[in-house]
Parts: sequence; structure tokens; C-alpha cells
Amino acid sequence: MKSYNMATLFIGVALFVIAPSCKKEQPDKIDAVVNREAMASLEATEVTTVISDSGITRYRIAAPDWLIYDKAKDPYWDFPKGILLEKFNEDLSIDATIRGDYARYNEKPQIWELRGNVYAVNQQGEQFETPLLYWDQKAERIYSDSIIKITRAASIIIGIGFESNQTMTQYTIKKPQGIFPFADETENDSVDNNTPTE
Repeated sequence: MKSYNMATLFIGVALFVIAPSCKKEQPDKIDAVVNREAMASLEATEVTTVISDSGITRYRIAAPDWLIYDKAKDPYWDFPKGILLEKFNEDLSIDATIRGDYARYNEKPQIWELRGNVYAVNQQGEQFETPLLYWDQKAERIYSDSIIKITRAASIIIGIGFESNQTMTQYTIKKPQGIFPFADETENDSVDNNTPTE
């Protein structure tokens, strides 16, 4: 994904210019910006937008606040009030949905970091819950070293750390802590089926 495509989404945002008053004899002094890297160059609120790559819609983002720090040494986007991310496949069906209380996207490595009540759902309806999640777009990989709870059709799996493809359909739990089957289901659910250990 080309990150600078995002800046073009806001070209139409109105710019407000405050003209100096005609009655003032001396112009107001403006403090020099000491650190431009620490200032957001672009800020948007109540955002819902899609991101395309090579003319194909890849993602949809919804967030209360979106700040872009493209002057920083390592440019990034910040979502201080949380985010909802949806990934589309080539047929424009949703491959995966992820949300979190906080998110940050680091442009150069193309890595998303989501923190706080991170919740994800894949195409099979499996639900993933963790306090911390990383999504490496370049490597097409999702991973975490934190506790993970996966709710499946016939069981709940709990473990520490996991790794997955970016559609979250093939995953490995690093340190399984337990599998808790539902008594009213007969499906044979095991760690070896979808969640091989290291």
C-alpha cells in the first residue's frame, strides 16, 4: 500500500486562514515551531474512508480521530481514540475485521500496532481477543506476544503469543494454555488442527 495516497484524500479539506485585523498597528507574534516532527501535519475527525492499491480497494478505515505525522523521522499515523479496520479480498468481500482502543501505523515498515481490547473476526466467524496485536502488511502477517483468546465454533482456545496470515485463517498459538470445548457441540476441536505449537 502506498501511504502517501492517504494525504490525497484530504486535499478537499477547507483551510482556515485568519487575517490580521486592520485596526492593529503591529502584527501578532507567532512562536516558531520548535519541533515539526512532534506536530501532526494533518488531522481529521470522524473518518470513514477506503484505501486502494493499484486501483483496487484493499481496506476500509473508520476512526474518531486520525493524525498524520509525515514530518517525523519515522512517519506514522496515529489513532488515539481507536480504529476499525476491514480488509477486502479481490471480490470485495471482507477477509478480516480488526478493532482496537488505540492504533498506530508506521509508514516505512508498513506495520500496524493495535492496543487495548483488540478484537478481530475472520471469514469463518472465529473471534480473536488480545490486548496487543501487530499487523505487518509487507509480510502479510499478524502476530502478538500477549495473551490471546480464540472463540471457535466448538471451543475456546487460550494461549500466550500467536502468529497468523493476514486473513487470520491459518494461525499458530505459541504457548497454548488450554482448550475449552462447548458441551453441546460435537465438533472435534484440537490445537493440532489449526493451532500447531512451536
